[in-house]
Amino acid sequence: MAKVLITPRSFAKHDKSPYERLKKAGIEVIDNPVGDILTKEQMMNHLKEVDAVILGVDPMDGEVIGSASDLSVISKYGVGLDNIDLNTAKDKDIEVTVTQNANSSAVADYAFGLMLSVARRVTEIHNGCVDGDWSKKVAVDVYGKKLGVLGLGAIGQGVVERAAGFAMDVYGYDIAYNDAFMYKYEVKKSSIEEIIKECDFISIHMPLVPQTKHLFNKETFKMAKDNLILINTARGGIVCEDDLYEALTTGQIYGAGVDVFEHEPAHESKLLQLDNVIVGSHCAASTIGAVDTMSHMAVDNVLAVLRNRGKI
Repeated sequence: MAKVLITPRSFAKHDKSPYERLKKAGIEVIDNPVGDILTKEQMMNHLKEVDAVILGVDPMDGEVIGSASDLSVISKYGVGLDNIDLNTAKDKDIEVTVTQNANSSAVADYAFGLMLSVARRVTEIHNGCVDGDWSKKVAVDVYGKKLGVLGLGAIGQGVVERAAGFAMDVYGYDIAYNDAFMYKYEVKKSSIEEIIKECDFISIHMPLVPQTKHLFNKETFKMAKDNLILINTARGGIVCEDDLYEALTTGQIYGAGVDVFEHEPAHESKLLQLDNVIVGSHCAASTIGAVDTMSHMAVDNVLAVLRNRGKI
């Protein structure tokens, strides 16, 4: 009997039919045994004799993949592949799939929600009221301001669409452009440097690759406006957290919305101490609709590969 390890804790949380589909196909399901992100050692232990893994943000480096003797498919629950050693997977003839666009609307909603919440100091005001402080706290405007979107895939485009309702002046950067989309939403093609210097808000939707590692750092923040609000729902490694902390505490930038960290859970992050930051638990994609769609797409990918290889 084929076996699949499922690591994302939200998998089929609201609808159990993805589990039923796997079991109907004769696949034995091994659920996340620890209720948290698995360590390398835990991954290596539980991948033994497994034919497929539905993977969240747990580590799948070369050593982990090398320990899996029967693995045929890594079905990523999402689209980010930075936690997977793709070269080792290819060498071992392991297919890697993604749930393309399954959560793009959910993440775009969350990114824009963070933008509004940081700008209007929503959590700071809420916490103050709870503690008895009902003073008026002056915030910054969103409507009509300049927004830079780094990465114009499905999520980035979703943020642009939402910004249209706020009459924002949108600057966009990507390695390739959908010209029809850019024209429709009047997005200005821009360099990363221009976006950092000109924009009041920046929302990151780029992959974590060597070229984007610590793209936002001490020097980057020196170029930015002091009213900049930085939103990151992409990958933690794109922003140097120590340099972001310094920029936020010295007034180099106004605030940040951070849903992703270099090391998660980020229990020790200094950003947790700041009032001008709203942090998330890598939860931008966690809506009922997105979870249901990702769960079914991840199962689709597992079933397709295992059937193609004659394992079910």
